[in-house]
Amino acid sequence: MNAIDVHGLVKRFGNKTVVDHVTMTVAEGEIVGFLGPNGSGKT
Repeated sequence: MNAIDVHGLVKRFGNKTVVDHVTMTVAEGEIVGFLGPNGSGKT
């Protein structure tokens, strides 16, 4: 069973696109981390 399923995620701050069409699956019990510069939409 998947804990998280994301398809086509987009995040924008005003006119700036910081995440563009992300698709990912995280299985139950899996540990995932996000790395990136400040302001890149990790939160």
